[in-house]
Amino acid sequence: MFKKAGWFLFLVLILSSPSLAWAEDSFLTQDRANILWTLLAAILVMFMQAGFAMVEVGFTRAKNAGNILMKNLIDFAFGSILFFLLGFGLMFGTDVGGIVGTSLFGLKGVNFASGGAWILTFWFFQCVFCATASTIISGGVAERMKFPAYVIVSIVVSALIYPLFGHWAWGSLLLGDEGSGWLEGLGFIDFAGSTVVHSIGGWLALAGALLLGPRTGKYTPDGTSKAIPGHNIPLAGLGVFILWFGWFGFNPGSTTSVDGTIGYIAVNTNLAAAAGVIGAMLAAWLRFGKPDVSFSLNGALAGLVGITAGCYEVSPVGSILIGLMAGILCVISVEFLDKKLKIDDPVGAVSVHGVCGAFGTLAVGFFAAPGFGDATGVFYGGSFKLVVTQFIGVASGFLWAFGCGLILFGLLKKSMGIRVSKEEEIKGLDIEEHGMEAYPSFQIFTTE
Repeated sequence: MFKKAGWFLFLVLILSSPSLAWAEDSFLTQDRANILWTLLAAILVMFMQAGFAMVEVGFTRAKNAGNILMKNLIDFAFGSILFFLLGFGLMFGTDVGGIVGTSLFGLKGVNFASGGAWILTFWFFQCVFCATASTIISGGVAERMKFPAYVIVSIVVSALIYPLFGHWAWGSLLLGDEGSGWLEGLGFIDFAGSTVVHSIGGWLALAGALLLGPRTGKYTPDGTSKAIPGHNIPLAGLGVFILWFGWFGFNPGSTTSVDGTIGYIAVNTNLAAAAGVIGAMLAAWLRFGKPDVSFSLNGALAGLVGITAGCYEVSPVGSILIGLMAGILCVISVEFLDKKLKIDDPVGAVSVHGVCGAFGTLAVGFFAAPGFGDATGVFYGGSFKLVVTQFIGVASGFLWAFGCGLILFGLLKKSMGIRVSKEEEIKGLDIEEHGMEAYPSFQIFTTE
């Protein structure tokens, strides 16, 4: 009892100490709080890398688990270095023509005397976003892409493709008007990255999947699609819950400040994810006669991706509707790509991130609600100008990412090859690419 009272008095004395009396300087208090909040959010987003890895490992075969983990690892490793050296400056440096940033390469000139505490914090937050965009590609090209070729893709995306589009939409976030990109000038809204992060990654995955071709055994000679089940659905479920958890850093953290909007952004994020599960479950249930687990898991991610652009702009009811529609759209898109277009996307990356990211960005033009964010959507009496602006942003994101992806994957295909041999694919990329097995104590069947 006395020990607890002693600790309480100690805390009172510390908090009332003049050296820590931040209340005497409200700006300093807010500044430190913003840094702490943004760092916490960045740590949550960094943990999402584990979620992506688990989802992808769970939805694919055991013989490729180590290869998938390796790709996710190098996404964050190379992404951190390249975003530091080049990407951050292209994305948030002093603007030229609304197209590209031209300063802050390698954080040159940043120190504590120049406001470096905040710039370094902001860099870390944006670095983990960059790694997210790169990691999305991994799912679309899983189980058949050469590891060296993937490393080059990851480097180019982190250093050039993601940062350049990011500058167009988010360039002013650090330097204000001095860094503003051309999409910002049009009034494009993508609060936390439905298009900037997720669709860019999704469209790059589409280009990769298209040029790689389907996995061996995915389609019969007459074009009928065959399911290739993942080896560990519980692991995929764990990954989805990790991502859901991390998204509370992704969306609310994009405020980069401690203010009253954090709470309702978190509410919108959670409601959209929940509605995404329900939408995908019901759609799959109607389509296949059973509530499919894989589709339901991807439905949660579809809802999260869909609300990311408008989490600051829409009402809680709007977030439910957006999440519900994103979940349904995810099922339709996966089926369309697989059965109609014959594009093999092992984890649904194109549908979840590309398609639902585009949908969520467009939805802002309709669902933006007065009294929440700064815009008014069509459903609340706003004009179609915002819808047109959102469409321009979505279309430019597709043309940029898919176009760059076709060029990048195409050049690699001609120069060094991007696909492993049929024999290597059948044996598994763990053994052929890395000389090891993720599950050495278990028998893994590799006939397909």
